[in-house]
Amino acid sequence: QVQLVESGGGLVQAGGSLKLSCAASGFTSNMYLIGWYRQAPGKQRELVATISGSGIATNYADSVKGRFTIARDSAKNTVYLQMSSLKPEDTAVYYCNVKSVSLTGRYDNWGQGTQVTVSS
Repeated sequence: QVQLVESGGGLVQAGGSLKLSCAASGFTSNMYLIGWYRQAPGKQRELVATISGSGIATNYADSVKGRFTIARDSAKNTVYLQMSSLKPEDTAVYYCNVKSVSLTGRYDNWGQGTQVTVSS
């Protein structure tokens, strides 16, 4: 059974840092893109950052470039999002997403989300 478990969210003051983790388990397909998304109240879910299955290629939303870093530990099957210089507008529920492919098709899996709240 595929599972994505996020952790590391919480309450932090503006300018502070948090590190989110996403532990993946149960995947038998090839994970080719792993990402973090976020959804603030009343807003649509938006892409924050992605990392390729190889861990080589990364992509960031303009709003987080230079402040957030996505990384992958293949041995632990875990993806991290290091967030620094946090702003109140970073407040949202952060979701882990894994896109994978196998002979039976393509799959799109989501975690349950972790709340990040940045106070001013």
